[in-house]
Formats: sequence, structure tokens, C-alpha cells
Amino acid sequence: MSTKSMRWSTSWKVTALWAMTFVVAGSVAMAQDDKRVEVGVNFGYTLSEGVDINPTNLGFGTIDKINPTSSFSWGFNVDYLATPNFAIGFLWDDQQNDLNVDLIDDSKFDLAKNHTYNYHGVFTYIVGEPDVAVRPYFFGGLGATHLSGGELNTPPIATPPIVVPAGTETGSETQFSTTWGAGVRLMPSNSIGVKLEMRWTPTYIKTDPGGWWCGGYWGCWPVGDSDYSNQLKMAGTIFFAF
Repeated sequence: MSTKSMRWSTSWKVTALWAMTFVVAGSVAMAQDDKRVEVGVNFGYTLSEGVDINPTNLGFGTIDKINPTSSFSWGFNVDYLATPNFAIGFLWDDQQNDLNVDLIDDSKFDLAKNHTYNYHGVFTYIVGEPDVAVRPYFFGGLGATHLSGGELNTPPIATPPIVVPAGTETGSETQFSTTWGAGVRLMPSNSIGVKLEMRWTPTYIKTDPGGWWCGGYWGCWPVGDSDYSNQLKMAGTIFFAF
């Protein structure tokens, strides 16, 4: 099995595990009078940061950094309130953007279209009593980020000219990521609410050699410098309680 297939397999296994958790949680919730399941849709803007790479000549220039561009994003979430102050949930997010590259001459080029998908299981702590109209909350989660890649754009003028065959696409990539955030939730009624939040998602990309670390009696061993692609999202969510 290829590395890409293994990454996809791991991503979908994580998604399936969280889905089964909600099936069980939802069954328990339906047997109770309290509204414990919340389903929401969010819309916002995501600031994205790329990573440095080894200088690579693409024919039209030498690139040294790849950046998913900042853009509009949206997603949905499902939460089960195990207690009035603690929820377990699943978060899916889609940011439609471009894969931009930095060239060593300080110019930039949008290499290809892209979708950045996030799949995370999240744990949320909600401050205050259930009957309070405005409640702050904090959350963190584990999961995966998938860069879909897409059809290559025609590169800038090069000598000799570069011809990109129609339908040529970049490869996709799935990597482990975490997500962390905070916000406030407002409940104008017992069945509908609004959230305003900020969420940070660091995605592991690669590890560069970082030298050696020596610990006296324990000897020395190589250490690495991990590179992460970061996303910072500001969003509003409308959710419904069941």
C-alpha cells in the first residue's frame, strides 16, 4: 500500500471512529428530555501560512516556499453535551484557495487550485450555567488536514516556453493536525444559537535535520526541526439543539 493510501486510510478511520461515537451518543440523548445534540454550520475567513522547502527549479524559476492562500471557508460541526459544561464533537471544514509559491527572486505565482479540508474530533468546555444567555467556551481536538491539490495553472513566461498539458494536477497530501480555539455562544432560544469563535489549526508537514543534542550520561542523538502549516480562522456559527 502506498504512503498516500495509508494516509487516506488513517484519515477515514479517524472519521469513522468519531461518527460511531455520535451514533451511540445520539441514541443516549434521544432517551432524555434535555437537548444534548447540537448541529451547526459555520462561515468565516481563514488566514493560511505555508512552509519553506529546499530550493526547487520548476523551469520558470526556483521556488523556496509553498503557501496555501488565505480565503473564505465554511464547515459544519456536531456536538454531544455529555454534561451542561462538557461536549464531545466532530468538526469538518473546507477552505477553497490556491497553492501559491514564492520564488527566490521575491516574485510569487499561484501554482494550482486547492481545497484545504480539516477533519477533527473535538472536546469543548463551556463556562457557566446552562440558563445563561451568553457563555464563553474553549476547545481542542485531534484529526487530519487534507490538501486536495488541483489543476496546474499556466506558468509565467519562461525560456523555453513551458506547456502544461490540460488536466495536469498537483498531488494531494494528508497530514496529522490539531485544532484549538475559543469563543462565545449565545442562545436566544432553547433550540437555536449562535457562536463567534477563533480557531488555530497547526498541521505537521515535515521535519528538517536540526543537529545533535547531547545529554551527558545518555549520550548524543540527532534532533529535528518540525515545520507546520498554520491556519487561523475567524468564524460565526448558527447551530440547532435537539
